[in-house]
Amino acid sequence: MKRNRIRDILSQTQAGGIVTVAGWARTVRSGKGVTFIEINDGSCLANIQAVAETAAHDASLGKISTGASLRVSGRLVDSPGAGQRFEIAADEIALIGAAPPDYPLQKKRHSFEFLREIAHLRPRTNTFGAVLRVRSAMAQAVHEFFRNHGFLYIHTPIITTSDCEGAGEMFSVSASGGEAAGTAHFFGKPAGLTVSGQLEAELVCMALGDVYTFGPTFRAENSNTSRHLSEFWMVEPEMAFAGLDEDARLAEDFLKHLFRAVLAECPEDMAFFDKWVFNGAIERLEKIASSGFSRVTYTEAVGLLEKSGEKFEFAPAWGADLQSEHERYLAERVFGGPVIVTDYPKDIKAFYMKLNDDGRTVRAMDVLVPGVGEIIGGSQREDDLEKLEGRLRSIGLDTAPYWWYLDTRRYGSAPHAGFGLGFERAVQFVTGMQNIRDTIPFPRVPRHADF
Repeated sequence: MKRNRIRDILSQTQAGGIVTVAGWARTVRSGKGVTFIEINDGSCLANIQAVAETAAHDASLGKISTGASLRVSGRLVDSPGAGQRFEIAADEIALIGAAPPDYPLQKKRHSFEFLREIAHLRPRTNTFGAVLRVRSAMAQAVHEFFRNHGFLYIHTPIITTSDCEGAGEMFSVSASGGEAAGTAHFFGKPAGLTVSGQLEAELVCMALGDVYTFGPTFRAENSNTSRHLSEFWMVEPEMAFAGLDEDARLAEDFLKHLFRAVLAECPEDMAFFDKWVFNGAIERLEKIASSGFSRVTYTEAVGLLEKSGEKFEFAPAWGADLQSEHERYLAERVFGGPVIVTDYPKDIKAFYMKLNDDGRTVRAMDVLVPGVGEIIGGSQREDDLEKLEGRLRSIGLDTAPYWWYLDTRRYGSAPHAGFGLGFERAVQFVTGMQNIRDTIPFPRVPRHADF
């Protein structure tokens, strides 16, 4: 039997006609011979109310409780109740799956900490339904943006034998039982879960031009904080024959596209976040989507921080990485909006970043936004073979495992640039959710990989 989505029903201009809805009961209440069932099917934030004569449907209604799945068919009519436009005058009600009295999502506010313990059920709540719809809209907007800009979508490996960042915070991969028993590595050498698809994206960029990858990445960093996940998704474009300026423009246009898409596709969900999670969420996105991003060099930024008179927990100093408090101060207090910081000291950035003529800094950039700090990090990549080999050696990395990466600088090297966007951090910024674990359906963090 064909079913109607609640989202589509509520977008109609007038009542009338027979509709069929399948979903889950949010509340069930009876009175004066009539039973009212609030149904949600996940297509939107709103429920739709089904009204049934209790006596006519007693066999079905007696088994329906909060959490049960059901199918309702009936005529769509104007609702006399406040806060709802339509309701269904039920003709047929079918219980699909019963829910016993211990169903944990009763009609009350639950803490996010509790909901993380039942992550298999939390998508049924208003907050997490809204988070996942926004996340879906943003994911689709990622592909739309790069397709419209002529980028090719590529899939980079999840299993890798190289550490992109050189930090060593990788999960190891082994064949079950085999390596533990002392046999040879399954892949002939130690392998791990990727921390980034960037290096492989660069390889394809040197053949096909502008490309991007969007997939899961992993980091075995023992950080049990509201800002870290062990499994997260990254958006990583690479542009051929491009430098840092083009990279910064792409990052700005990309963020604006994401925010405009969410505002257009998810107005009801964003209104929910604006009211219940972060007051000003909509205004913040609208402001960023309609304004230009400021630019400042790292050296200038440190100077501004040092002269600010602000008492930071970590004192700003040239050569030290900017802390979150520094990034937010720049975006919120100094520039009053997004700012792109460029040309960082080479010693605090990755080996693949293009060395500037001063020999001290690299053509790197971070996009900082109010409320979060860094949301995008990128750079022009080092395309000079000799300099790249030197950078690898200077940080203690053996060049041999990177022979394939170095080959792209040996055979037809070309300038290129790219960036990385942590997708969950972007979802966190859009929704205003305080903990990054609440931006992904099933968070993986130290000592927690349930569901």
